[in-house]
Amino acid sequence: MNWDWEKLQEKRQRQGRTPPPQGEGPGNPFENFNPSGFLSKLFNRGVPIGPLLIVALLIWLASGIFIVKPGEVGVVTRFGKFNREVMDGPHYHLPYPFEQAEIVVAEPLRTMVIGQTLEGGRTAGYKSGTGKTVAEEASMFTGDENIVHLRFNVQYNISEPHKFLFNVRDPETTIKSAAEAAMREVVGRSMIDSILTIGRTEIQVETLQVLENILTPYNMGVRIHTVQLLDAQPPPDVEAAFKDVASAREDRIRRINEAEAYRMQIVPVANGTAQSMLNAARGYSRQVEEAATGEAQRFLAMVDEFSKAKDITRKRMYLEAMADLLSASGLQKIVISKDANGNVLPLLNLDPSSAPFKNAPGQQAAPAGEANAR
Repeated sequence: MNWDWEKLQEKRQRQGRTPPPQGEGPGNPFENFNPSGFLSKLFNRGVPIGPLLIVALLIWLASGIFIVKPGEVGVVTRFGKFNREVMDGPHYHLPYPFEQAEIVVAEPLRTMVIGQTLEGGRTAGYKSGTGKTVAEEASMFTGDENIVHLRFNVQYNISEPHKFLFNVRDPETTIKSAAEAAMREVVGRSMIDSILTIGRTEIQVETLQVLENILTPYNMGVRIHTVQLLDAQPPPDVEAAFKDVASAREDRIRRINEAEAYRMQIVPVANGTAQSMLNAARGYSRQVEEAATGEAQRFLAMVDEFSKAKDITRKRMYLEAMADLLSASGLQKIVISKDANGNVLPLLNLDPSSAPFKNAPGQQAAPAGEANAR
């Protein structure tokens, strides 16, 4: 390296420069810098310092201009202490170090998912923002001493940005820890069958109430909108057994629904049929009563007439009985004149299957009493 250093010295001597002592290197270029001398050189050269200072002052003052977009809130602090909040639009604050502005997105809902760390290729040992692994964050103990793996989300928005920024050191981690604690409390007094099937709505409502009670003392400036249970699964070791139980429970509910539908179909028809039979029975009862009353009144009237004119009443009753007898439907009548009365043997064919006493198609055989009447 000596020959290189010698060549460098020779080159600098040719250029009129004095090389530094050997072994000390090039040295610090600002080692001999003198600010007062630099300013004096600027003044001596006629450079205007006033305009430069004015430009620097304007740039410093302009650094306090900031714009807040719609849906955002600007939080202005003065010497590190909260001073005011400003809404969307252009605004101004005193330049640093007097005031500072921080923009917070407040209006849109923020969603925080708990128990989702298995997604994205993460392993079971991955730790979430709260420092817990997947098994620790998603596994919860139920009221009937079972373990269930849950995945749920919390939707919230920032209602008071300055409280969200300054009242709690890490608000998002605080909300996540509070939501997990609220869910564990509700799950701890619920049965696993209810968690896996029909009790999810009640769990969501109760968890929301418990979460609001937990976050109220923190005064974080957030508003919790919903807690939604996304997934609930039993531990992998017993998942098959739980699926069988859930399938059997669904079959039971389906059969109950089918039986209820059949009942709703049959009961109205049966009620209608029963009501129709009752109405028919009441009508028949009324008809029999009226007919019996009429016959009784007719008999009483006939007794009264018979007591007044016995012969006439007797003959009229005979004629009415014969008229009813001869006008009866299905009764076959044979009329023989007086002239042929002595020439005809008065024997009737009692065989109903032979003519002329054979019944018409569809008619039943006449009773023995009617055959004798013939």
